[in-house]
Amino acid sequence: MLNKTGIFIIMAALLFLAQANLTAQSRERADIEEKYKWNLADLYPDDKAWETAKADLAQKIDDVVAKKGTLANSSADLLNGLNLVFALQKEYGRLSGYAGKKFDEDTRNSQTLSMKQELQQLGTDFAAKTSFIEPELIAVDKAKIDAFLKAEPGLAIYAFYLNDLQRRKAHMLSEKEEKILAQASLMASAPYDIYSVFSNAEMPYVDVVLSDGKKVNLNLANYALYRASTNRADRELVFDTFFGSLAKFKNTYGQQLYAEIKTHMFYARSRGYNSSLENALDSNNIPIDVYMSLIKNVNNNLDTFHRYLKLKKRMLGVDTLKYSDVYTPVVKGINLQFTIDQANQMVLDAFAPLGKEYTGVIETAINNRWMDIYPSPGKRSGAYSSGGAYDVHPYILLNFNGKYDDVSTLAHELGHTMQSYLSNKTQPYPTADYPIFVAEVASTFNEALLINDQLKKIKDDDVKLDLLMNYLDGIKGTVFRQTQFAEYELAIHEKAEKGEALTGEALTQIYGDIVRKYYGHDKNICIVKDVYTNEWAYIPHFYYNYYVYQYATSFTASTALSEKVLNKEKGALEKYLAFLSAGGSEYPIDLLKKAGVDMTTPEPFVKTMTAMNRVMDEIEVILKKKGM
Repeated sequence: MLNKTGIFIIMAALLFLAQANLTAQSRERADIEEKYKWNLADLYPDDKAWETAKADLAQKIDDVVAKKGTLANSSADLLNGLNLVFALQKEYGRLSGYAGKKFDEDTRNSQTLSMKQELQQLGTDFAAKTSFIEPELIAVDKAKIDAFLKAEPGLAIYAFYLNDLQRRKAHMLSEKEEKILAQASLMASAPYDIYSVFSNAEMPYVDVVLSDGKKVNLNLANYALYRASTNRADRELVFDTFFGSLAKFKNTYGQQLYAEIKTHMFYARSRGYNSSLENALDSNNIPIDVYMSLIKNVNNNLDTFHRYLKLKKRMLGVDTLKYSDVYTPVVKGINLQFTIDQANQMVLDAFAPLGKEYTGVIETAINNRWMDIYPSPGKRSGAYSSGGAYDVHPYILLNFNGKYDDVSTLAHELGHTMQSYLSNKTQPYPTADYPIFVAEVASTFNEALLINDQLKKIKDDDVKLDLLMNYLDGIKGTVFRQTQFAEYELAIHEKAEKGEALTGEALTQIYGDIVRKYYGHDKNICIVKDVYTNEWAYIPHFYYNYYVYQYATSFTASTALSEKVLNKEKGALEKYLAFLSAGGSEYPIDLLKKAGVDMTTPEPFVKTMTAMNRVMDEIEVILKKKGM
């Protein structure tokens, strides 16, 4: 249990800002206390136990082959076959979780890379040997499937899966063709795998000397840290150097990304989809209009985004806002720093409206080493929550540097963790994995709770301004920036699908046109240097096949839902917790409708823009009071 006096420590950190720097610099993993590293023994005691489990799974996979041709014989045969396959899939998820996290601890480690690669090969073998299942099930008449469901109660947990197969019947292939696609997955991961190793472990990032004489290697973690420098010359140096480094390898990055896009095209065309976008969205039954409407809505509201940029320019006191200015704190003298213990208490306080059961699980995550907290050389950059080990618990990877953004990231990843935990606890394995479309709702919901809690406690105008701008920065990063990425992703896929080549130069040109439109470069709102248009090479999400738009749609959904909960609207909390516990038991659009938000309408986006303008109005009032 955390110290209950933590809130007073937090408030002291907020109000007495001249404290010592608490930022956690990258350190060797061996020098980090065990309590700040995740405990992978909850998955397997050691690598030897993992190897034993992997070998055991490899043997059991052959048992699936014996089920070929039997699934439609009776409801009992169908149940036995599905139980076997899903049980093996569950064990594979646990194996994958262990190997992936061991690799992410140090992407330079060839042994853990080998473990990851071995498991990928096993996964390909598993997919190939089970490739007969879906064609065999699709060949069964829907009336017979319905009769099996009625006759065998045990099949109820597979009802959604079986019915969804019928929906996607037109895009399912023969057994032989499905086997070929399954085998192709062994190659399909190559573009991202190469990108990840190159970017995290082998890219020759350049050293810079900052204005205080400090020498810094601008790797991924340090770029993310020092781009927010309060010294304008330093942050411009960081931007120029980092993106200049990427520019030297843009042909390599371009080939990697082009290879990824061709992979998406291969799968889409193999299954008879009109585009990669249609293929990507159909897996969760998302209407293409949802994607296109998001881009349209954001483009129609760029004036609101530009209002935010003008506020940033005004508060920074600069004649011209540059792209290298967008991450720096806008309130002079404010440099909020937090220890991880303070951050933990902040999120626990913020999540109180969700109930004691919710916060109790968070305390367990903190105290039982579900998290890997600090950056270290070779560690995977960024942050994530992984809930794939159904019978264990979720894990969180962080690169905590003591900034408010890092606290917000903690809240964000805990949202994913709680959705995974509650879904795994409530749902049977076949429906526990929630669809990607709703994956970012719980995370951004938690960020909204955090900022709301902090703003209620802060009285100092400067600190309040800082946090209000941090909230706007979140909307910038989640709604506008991710939609900018989504528009870029659509543009480069469409170009490739027309048969046009995608070189590093072409990828840079397309990205530059879009980013300059969003930031009002031609209107002199925010100037984007040529070298910064290489930023596309920095974004790993372009390898995730139309993932990024869901950050924006989820944010708009969570804005609507969090306001309902915080306003104590009748039934809102219960509906939200039910949503977190629903896993993938329904299509995402339907899950959100039950929670209280309809993503096929513009209402969630409108509410988000209203909230954004309301915050900017509040900032204007404070600035006027301060005579700024």
